[in-house]
Amino acid sequence: MAQEVRGVIAPGKNEPVRVETIVVPDPGPGEAVVKVQACGVCHTDLHYKQGGINDEFPFLLGHEAAGIVEAVGEGVSEVAPGDFVVLNWRAVCGQCRACLRGRPQYCFNTDNAKQKMTLKDGTELSPALGIGAFAEKTLVAAGQCTKVDPAVSPAVAGLLGCGVMAGIGAAINTGGVGRGDSVAVIGCGGVGDAAIAGSCLAGAARIIAVDIDDRKLETARGMGATHTVNSRNTDPVQAIRELTGGFGADVVIEAVGRPETYEQAFYARDLAGTVVLVGVPTPEMKLELPLLDVFGRGGALKSSWYGDCLPSRDFPMLVDLHLQGRLDLGAFVTETIGLDDVEKAFERMHEGDVLRSVVVF
Repeated sequence: MAQEVRGVIAPGKNEPVRVETIVVPDPGPGEAVVKVQACGVCHTDLHYKQGGINDEFPFLLGHEAAGIVEAVGEGVSEVAPGDFVVLNWRAVCGQCRACLRGRPQYCFNTDNAKQKMTLKDGTELSPALGIGAFAEKTLVAAGQCTKVDPAVSPAVAGLLGCGVMAGIGAAINTGGVGRGDSVAVIGCGGVGDAAIAGSCLAGAARIIAVDIDDRKLETARGMGATHTVNSRNTDPVQAIRELTGGFGADVVIEAVGRPETYEQAFYARDLAGTVVLVGVPTPEMKLELPLLDVFGRGGALKSSWYGDCLPSRDFPMLVDLHLQGRLDLGAFVTETIGLDDVEKAFERMHEGDVLRSVVVF
């Protein structure tokens, strides 16, 4: 039978979030109910609250989560009750043109739960990224559940569900950072720092962190940056070139999502180098570059979707690296909070002194 749990909703554009009673139905075919143990407060949730994703209010926020599978519906074989899972928003379908070409990391037809969670009065909720995990329990497509080693803390495992995976994947999967490469990362929030950590894992020889906040640059050093540039005071393109023998970096990862910083990334890379856009722009933003420069500089201009990850491959691997002491996922957790503190966590985002606030149940 349906269950009633507490969850955080965004009732309308730019309205404060509030905790409400959420009705979670029993899982239908291909679905699972997950008891959420932890969920990170991601900028994407803030974008939902601000109406920057779409206007399908009210939203059930939260998507960067880990927990225990409580029940599964008919036909589910990939997970079972009791499994510890990280939730993902790329539930690979196996049938779309990307999957059939052997590129499931670009699946164009990812699955969400077919049933809707609701408020007590029957109002249907739109779950953030098809997950809605700022709730004690949530209903998802079974393919959105990725089993990982239960020895890992839920508070750190859940971060792989979005921001940390996006950054690490932007470096390793999209950017193809390799041993001895030089890398510059523009924007040192959670995703940018994850890109730094990913570049470090991949064996980059020089990792240049760029931001306008010295506090963030100090944190970036702790994540593996070998050099830092405060672009409020210094031309970042010139600084990156000076730190790479005058040539520019092999890979430049833009983790801000603005035309100005993208242009910096474009000119801060070496000839035939790679630019990776992982920062999310807003709909009205435009980019203008001389086409001759695009041609003449060669290389690749890429966008990174979810770090171009394949959850079934990447989540268990990164958890194993963490448990081996080779990837400090705990460094991304600034604070743990309760469900009633989500609005305050959004306010702290604006202050720029948190990588992740994590709701722990």
